[in-house]
Amino acid sequence: MKVVVLTGGISTERDVALSSGKMIYEAMKKNGHQAVLLDVYLGYTGEDVEGIFEKEEDWAKEIGEIGIDNPDIEAVKALRKDGDKNFFGPNVIPICQKADAVFMALHGENGENGKIQACFDLMGITYTGTDYVSSALCMDKGLAKELFDYHGIPTPKGICLKKGEIYGGVIPFPCVVKSCSGGSSVGVCIARDEKEYEAALEEGFRYDDKVVVEQYIKGREFSVGVMDGKALPVIEIAPVSGFYDYKNKYQAGNTVETCPAALSGQKTRELQHLAERVFQVLRLKNYARMDFMMSEEEEIFCLEANTLPGMTPISLLPQEAKAAGMDFGELCEKIMESALGNR
Repeated sequence: MKVVVLTGGISTERDVALSSGKMIYEAMKKNGHQAVLLDVYLGYTGEDVEGIFEKEEDWAKEIGEIGIDNPDIEAVKALRKDGDKNFFGPNVIPICQKADAVFMALHGENGENGKIQACFDLMGITYTGTDYVSSALCMDKGLAKELFDYHGIPTPKGICLKKGEIYGGVIPFPCVVKSCSGGSSVGVCIARDEKEYEAALEEGFRYDDKVVVEQYIKGREFSVGVMDGKALPVIEIAPVSGFYDYKNKYQAGNTVETCPAALSGQKTRELQHLAERVFQVLRLKNYARMDFMMSEEEEIFCLEANTLPGMTPISLLPQEAKAAGMDFGELCEKIMESALGNR
C-alpha cells in the first residue's frame, strides 16, 4: 500500500512526533509498503509529487534523538512565510490524497485535537487513530474529566481554571497543575504550597489559556493501551526521581517500566476494565492509551486518555503490545488494518 506517515508539526511535542514517525516509517517500509515520511507543517517542495511513492529515498535519515528540552518551535515556524495562512505545508494534502492511508505520527496541538482529522474526513482521506470528535474530547482535559464524572469513572478531584480567574482553597496542597490541552507532561507541575502553586499556574498558562488543577494522588502510576476496544497488558511507570515529566518520559534510563505490571489478577482486570470503559465513554476508535494512578490505599484514578500514543523506541504502547506477543511492525500493521476497516 501507499502510506504517508504524517509527523512533525509545531506543537511542543514536535520532537516526540518525529521520533514516532521515524519508527513507524521504518516499520512500514520493512512491512513492504511504499511509505513516505512527511512533515505536516514543512511539507514537500520537490517537483516529483506525482511519483513520490516510487522515490528511492530514506525519508527518516535526518531525524535525531529526542532532546532534553522542548523543541524551538519559533525556529520551525520561521522556515515558512505562509504558516499563519495555512497550517498544512506544501503538497501535504495532495500527497495524502494519493495515499491508501495516512499513519498519524503526530502528538499535541493540531495533531491530537481533531482539527486535522476533521479536515481529512471532509477530503475522504483515511487515517489511523480516532476521529475528530473523540480527539477533541480527549485533548481538553477539563472536558474529559467532566465526562469521567458523569459516567462514574474515578478521576482525581479537580477544576478547570481560565487565565485571569482567581482560585484557591478548593483543592488542598499538594495539588497538580497542568495545561488543559497539553501533552507529554509539558506544562505540568506539582504544587506543595502557595508559592509553588503560583509558579505552577504561570507555567501552565505559558502553553494554554486554561489549566486543570487537581488532587495529587500519591502512589503507583500505570498505563493501559486499548486496541479496537480490547485492553492490552498493564504497564507500570516508576521514574527514578521526580514524576513522569517530559525528561523522564523520553530520556532512556530515567524511568523503570514493568510490563506486565506486578499486580494481582483482580487489580489487573480492574485497570483493564476501566481502560476499556474510558475508550467507550470518550467514543474512541482504532487505538488509544489510558493513564492511571493507584493510591497507597489501592484506589484507582484515571488521569487522561491519549489518542495518538507515542511510538518512540521507549514508548509505553509498543512495550504493552510486545507483552501481548506483537512486535513493533505487527503493532503498526494491526493499527493500519483496523483504520482501513473502520472507514
